[in-house]
Amino acid sequence: MSDPMNGPQHGGRRSFVRRTLLRGAALGAAAPLLPAGAAAASTAGSRKAAASATLRWLGTSGWRIGIGDRTVLFDPYITRFPTGLFGPKGSFDAATPLLCDEELVSRHAGSPELVLVSHTHWDHINDVPHIARSTGARVIGTETTYHVLRALGVDAGQISVVKGGEMLDFDGFTVEVVASRHSRNAKWSYFAPGTLNAAPRRAPRTISDLPEGDTLAFQVSVKGGPSVFLMGASDFEERGASGLRPDVLMAATPSSTATYRYLERLLGALGDPATVVPVHWDNFERPLSLPPQRDPVMDLDGFTDLVRALSPASRIVVPDYETLYGADMRPAVTA
Repeated sequence: MSDPMNGPQHGGRRSFVRRTLLRGAALGAAAPLLPAGAAAASTAGSRKAAASATLRWLGTSGWRIGIGDRTVLFDPYITRFPTGLFGPKGSFDAATPLLCDEELVSRHAGSPELVLVSHTHWDHINDVPHIARSTGARVIGTETTYHVLRALGVDAGQISVVKGGEMLDFDGFTVEVVASRHSRNAKWSYFAPGTLNAAPRRAPRTISDLPEGDTLAFQVSVKGGPSVFLMGASDFEERGASGLRPDVLMAATPSSTATYRYLERLLGALGDPATVVPVHWDNFERPLSLPPQRDPVMDLDGFTDLVRALSPASRIVVPDYETLYGADMRPAVTA
């Protein structure tokens, strides 16, 4: 997150003008998830891989990954309540009460086994307490995530605290935890920084009660299938990410160019992934039933142009909420 209004910044190979916060939230549909090399595999082998995993976009930075009959969620923000963020300049209200549409969230979240949380800003963690309480899902996140969830009634036994560097085995897929960084604004600052090392004095009630709490990225690798690098904010820890080589990169769109050569270093560290999917660029206060709407001050086209210039072999897909996707983010063929 960044301040409510960012001015233009210049640096690297392109100038971007960004608003405060990275944008996005919505719902995508389940789709077969294939290994990056599936095009060269036999038809029978491809069918086997397609049956083993699914993927759908949940908007903002959120994703839903199905592995057989198991579900993994990343940063699921589905409620999408208004804060004034997408209104006229100055209308953003940090005192906006937290709100969870439990029926809507339950309908779209399904029955996850695992929820991965990048950080504790509201557009990433708001719906996680309800999901955890209602499904019993295990939540993996930072110490701040732990304290926020405990304050909101999630059982301590469901929460796994990580720091980055962990490789977790879930029998059929692995989750590699990567210490990361939150995006920053045009003044080189974080939005709502801070961490919790103990339970808050009272349960969070407004979006201002939720500090960033450090940021993580995750690489989910399906046995015999693809690997997907999941980002919740537009910065990263270069040394921690180097050498991971995911098939698919869910790349958070930046709100400024304060981070030196963000995209160039990200693509280089991850080995120019075969598929790059920009996320966190749409209006996450519009209902999920509506088509995605770009924030007009977010230079999504400039971002994708820069990906093309830096990594010509990478295929770029700007996702929508309705299309079924395979692992290479091509529309899936359904029966």
